[in-house]
Amino acid sequence: MIQKARNILVTSALPYANGPIHIGHMVEYIQTDIWVRFQKMRGNQCLYVCADDAHGTPIMLRARKEGIEPEALIARVSEEHKADFADFNVGFDNYHSTHSDENRYYASLIYQRNKDKGNIANRTITQAYDPIEEMFLPDRFIKGECPKCGAQDQYGDNCEVCGASYSPNELKNPVSAVSGATPVDRDSEHYFFKLANFEDMLKEWTRGGHLQAEVANKLSEWFEAGLHEWDISRDAPYFGFEIPDHPGKYFYVWLDAPIGYMASFKNLCDRTPGLEFDAFWSKDSSAELYHFIGKDIIYFHALFWPAMLHGADFRTPTAVFSHGFLTVDGQKMSKSRGTFIKARTYLDNLNPEYLRYYFAAKLGAGIEDIDLNLDDFLARVNSDLVGKVVNIASRCAGFINKRFEGKLANKLEDTALFESFTATGNQIAECYEKREFSKAVREIMALADRANQYIDEKKPWVIAKETGREQELHEVCTLGLNLFRLLIGFLRPILPATADKSEAFLQVQPISWDDLEQPLLGHTIDAFKPLMTRIENSQIDAIVEASKVDLEKQEPSTVKTSEPLPQDPICDTIEYPDFAKVDLRVVKIIKAEQVDGAEKLLQLTLDLGGETRNVFAGIKSAYAPEDLVGKLTVMVANLAPRKMRFGVSEGMVLAAGPGGKELFILTPDSGATPGMRVK
Repeated sequence: MIQKARNILVTSALPYANGPIHIGHMVEYIQTDIWVRFQKMRGNQCLYVCADDAHGTPIMLRARKEGIEPEALIARVSEEHKADFADFNVGFDNYHSTHSDENRYYASLIYQRNKDKGNIANRTITQAYDPIEEMFLPDRFIKGECPKCGAQDQYGDNCEVCGASYSPNELKNPVSAVSGATPVDRDSEHYFFKLANFEDMLKEWTRGGHLQAEVANKLSEWFEAGLHEWDISRDAPYFGFEIPDHPGKYFYVWLDAPIGYMASFKNLCDRTPGLEFDAFWSKDSSAELYHFIGKDIIYFHALFWPAMLHGADFRTPTAVFSHGFLTVDGQKMSKSRGTFIKARTYLDNLNPEYLRYYFAAKLGAGIEDIDLNLDDFLARVNSDLVGKVVNIASRCAGFINKRFEGKLANKLEDTALFESFTATGNQIAECYEKREFSKAVREIMALADRANQYIDEKKPWVIAKETGREQELHEVCTLGLNLFRLLIGFLRPILPATADKSEAFLQVQPISWDDLEQPLLGHTIDAFKPLMTRIENSQIDAIVEASKVDLEKQEPSTVKTSEPLPQDPICDTIEYPDFAKVDLRVVKIIKAEQVDGAEKLLQLTLDLGGETRNVFAGIKSAYAPEDLVGKLTVMVANLAPRKMRFGVSEGMVLAAGPGGKELFILTPDSGATPGMRVK
């Protein structure tokens, strides 16, 4: 059924121009690309833009370390990113950079309009300053000894060992992570966005159907805690855009990063006759605007971004779609295990459409994490794509080519079966529209099973041996290939390259959704060539091994070593009575929550087998709260309670790893129960 075309602009979060794309990133870009391709198949004008996020202190420091200008670094990384995306068949209509004239213009415009309306404040703050590098230091660029437990090499705002929170000036023996110098306090004038000015507007917007329900509920907690001013400036030296009329002051990277969506689209408009920027971004625009993002950047996209746009008299997004993270074999991606897989490492070994299909088979409309189980990945691709879908064409095409000169019959053997497939198309389309890709895949694979069952029942290889049944053979194989065409059409948003090959074999134009309603009859096809091959275990092994090799090739200064002892030697010997004083217990995490205002803490409620404990743990960088609920772990049960500014912490959860995302809570073996003592 032909519907009125919609005008849609779609974006994905901007990848940071400081490193390669990995398969965890690809969850978002594949998800977005599938949705965009579906919209285009429906005949809608759907434009997909993105860009590299190219500003900030890390990029400046990496370029300095490599002895090049930041512009050279981001140009090189941009080419690498674009190559990875292209080879994964992610079809951007435009890919740009936040370090662009367009982005400078719109960042300055949005800032100035908000300033004119009284939404920007300025005041003097005290910050840590590196006297050697002559630069102010973000908290994560300051390290020292925890003022609470004495743990070394801790960041400037939170201890990853004991979970304590503090200010950088409380660290013992602080040093700059850039130069190793001792930081000094220095005052600086900063500029702040008054988010609280938009509280009423944001409450209405966040509850107006623009967000998933679970995201809107989470934002309610932030409203209850109060909306704070947002520091949008940074001091020189800094790689970014200078704030107009404020020499030496730069826009914080998170201010101009989302504006990169507008800049990339403006760049596309300037190169595309008839495409008008205001038609999509003006306050009265009737076009649809969608952002696909990870759940870790909801705060910026669901509060600051719509507020900045509203304050600058631009339209706000139609919806912001958040998604979860990727785990591999049930665990966080790990460099030491070879499961931190770069996009290019995957592409060097396997067809990108396999991963596109597997992600689609796992993705829903919510923000749950998805798991790439490597054994299941191999089995599902081989079974579904090679064994079911492609197999239909290979079972029927040979008879059409050899017995009927490559020409399909003028009628189908079972018209009702074909029509039942097309009738399912509306249900599949609804799944795509709602981003319920896993449901769409289940529907499509159910149809693939029915198609194979039909061929098994008709047995064209038997019919071909019996005289007088040529017409039946012709019609059976024609229906088989028409069912194959329907399946490929339904899968086209997920498998664009396979669809291209299939359309070349069928000798048809790119399939639109409406094309699927009519069968292909009396039409000449080409000779069939294999469309896909099975995944072998050796290919999976090669990816894992190559990922481990990639880790070994990294510079020691940029990658945590997989052999921690040299950097974290064993402490002085203690006697058994000293160890026996530490009461280690198995506990079950029954509740896990974000801690407002804490960058690294999660608040855990622990079942100790008869009582509960409240513990603040510095594991936010490694775990989402929802991933922890129900897990067993180990805690120090007799640690004296410690009063923190967020509440009282009644113990310590044990974890291993160098920190950041490479942090792993200890998990006891099956059979352990809450309250058991660890001996």
